[in-house]
This record gives sequence, C-alpha cells and structure tokens, in this order.
Amino acid sequence: MIETDVIVVGAGPAGSTAAKHAALGGAKVILMDKKSEIGAPKRCAEGVSIQGLEKLGIEPSPRFVTQEIQGVRLQAPDGTDVWLTKDEVQLPEAGYILERKVFDKFMAMDAARAGAEIKIKTLVTGIDKIDNGYIVETESMGKQETYKCKILIAADGPEGHIARWAGLKPAAKAKEMESGVQYEMCNVEFERPGVIEFYFGSCAPGGYVWIFPKGDDIANIGLAVLPHMAEKPAIEYLDDFIAKCPYTQNAQAVELNVGGDPVGGMTKKLYDDNIMVVGDAAGQVNPLTGGGIISGMTGGMCAGQVAAEAIKEDCSKKFLKQYDQMAHDELDYEIKRYKKVQEYLLTLSDEELDSIAHAFEGESFEKISTTEIVKKLIKISPKALLKLGKFI
Repeated sequence: MIETDVIVVGAGPAGSTAAKHAALGGAKVILMDKKSEIGAPKRCAEGVSIQGLEKLGIEPSPRFVTQEIQGVRLQAPDGTDVWLTKDEVQLPEAGYILERKVFDKFMAMDAARAGAEIKIKTLVTGIDKIDNGYIVETESMGKQETYKCKILIAADGPEGHIARWAGLKPAAKAKEMESGVQYEMCNVEFERPGVIEFYFGSCAPGGYVWIFPKGDDIANIGLAVLPHMAEKPAIEYLDDFIAKCPYTQNAQAVELNVGGDPVGGMTKKLYDDNIMVVGDAAGQVNPLTGGGIISGMTGGMCAGQVAAEAIKEDCSKKFLKQYDQMAHDELDYEIKRYKKVQEYLLTLSDEELDSIAHAFEGESFEKISTTEIVKKLIKISPKALLKLGKFI
C-alpha cells in the first residue's frame, strides 16, 4: 500500500494544474496518467487566450506556442466572409495556437517542480471509498499497485470514469456530448496568415468547422457535431469539407484526432467526501466554442488550492464545498451565458446564418472577443435580441 495525501488522475492541463497547486500548498501529491506520453494523443484544436494564460501565471514559451493569432475569419454557409483581423480591429483578447504535446508536458513538469510525483503509463482500474479517503487500484506495465489517499481529484477527461465510480453524475448528457474529429495537415493554403477560421451551418450540424494555423503551411482542421443533429459520422462531414474547401485541396494529413467534447455546462456536483472533479470531467468547457484548456486549468487551480488546505484541516464534503464555490465563482458566469448563445445558434438555419453574416459585413468592431461578437449579433438580429438580450 502506497500512501499519499492527494492523487490526481489525468495529467492533462487541468490535472497537472491541480497537482501543482496542491503540492505548492504543502500536500504530498501523486499525479497519474494512463498514457506513456503525456499530451499524446491530443484531443484539442489547441487554441488559448493570452488573457487566460496570464491569469494562470503561465509565461508563453516558443517551445509550446506555434502561432500567435492575428485575427478571426467567420464564414457563413453561402461563403460570405466576416474578417476580424488586427489590421482592422484591436485584438486585446487574442491568443495562441499551442503544441499540446509540448504544453501538457510543460504543465506536468511544473507540477513535478512544485513537488508532485508523476506516474506515467499508470491506469486506474478501480477505486474504493474508505472512511478517511480512497483506495486506488492501478496497473502499470503488467504490475498491479494499490494506493491510499485522503483526497482524490478526477481529471480523467470527458469519459469521467473516476467520477462515475465515485457515484457522481457525469457532466454531460449524451445529447450534449459533441463528437469531434480533427486532422493536423500540411500543404494548407491561407488567404491571410495567422488567422483562425470558423465555418458555420450544415457543414457541421450542432457545431462548426475550424482551421487553426500552426505556422508555415500547417494547420489543425477539424469539426464537432452534435450526433442527434447529424446525419452521418463526424469524420464524413470533415472529409467532405476538406474535399470542397479551396484551401485544403493539396493538404495532407499527418495526424488524426477524435474525441468527445462535453458542452452541456458544468456538472451540478463537483465534489463529495474526499473527492473533487475538474476539467472536461467536470464539464468545465465553454459550450459555445468547445474550448476547455483555460477553464479546466482554472478549475484545477481551485481544486489544488482547496486540497492543500483540506489535508491540514478536513477532507469531508463540508470543507471541499469551498472548491465548488470557487469553481462556480470563476467559471459559472461565462459558461452559463455562452450556453444560452449556443442554444440560440442551434436554432438557426443556413439561410438565417447567411443573413446574419451579410449584416455583419457592414459592422465595425473596436476589438475582438467572443463577447463583442455576441453583442454585435444581438444588435443586428431581432431574434438574437429576443433570445439573448440579457447577455449584455
């Protein structure tokens, strides 16, 4: 029996951040990941905001930043483009495209430097609740090991096995789990370099297509769909888009990524006695964009800080409720209001999306952010005003 204060399951950005802050607070921490290489395979378009990294105290590094975002292109089903680039618009909340395979290792190393012990290629096969914590059963390279911890932090992604085993409900219902698929490709052509591109409508029912540049002729090209709105698998929608898009006619895939993305909002219960849930496993994802790196890391930071204090005082759900309050204080406002925007967009036909794009063409923006774009949408669309008037 190997004993420790905190076990974090899953070394994605949320889990590594939780481990880091728990260790910084003085707890004895073990961070486990089932993969032999942290960060691979990626299941992400790899975009983050500059503001988000700054808030988490992370200095951008050329080691993991592949492209600074120079603007945004939004394309309607009829091909109408709305360009929001730094030539025309201030970019106070732009961002970066990361190399997740490097970034995730960077974050795990941060946790290790803070004092956490890392166990790679370690699969959690079961958990058992005991009076003062959890027993965690693992398998690594054919060897079974048993651990005991006072606090268990579940950061095991959208599948959320740990939370389920602990009796906590999953973050997303099946109809709120987007099906995502993405290629990393070379030989991609760009009309304007460094601009992230979004394509809306029936090309990706319930979601959108993205092209995220990664420098030179490289890009992540992917989409997410809501399966109950789609008539075929996500990969078929993506292959159809790539075959028709003029910028991908000569592109070649060097990597394929697939996975689920929970866009139903945060789970109602993020904690119980001796356990907290963070990241995708907790639904800490922007329902509109599907992005969850910064929000998951924010949840991880809150959980790590509470875990460190709980070890010194009380690991019961009464004490761990602080994490629930902190996470909702930090994330609820953004997640809930973008959930409303997502629900509104799901009601729009291709023709309605076209008319919105035509109206956007004549609009000027002072700056680019998701909030500013939604405010403009409310201004130009009576239907949006009716549905989202309280957003402003």
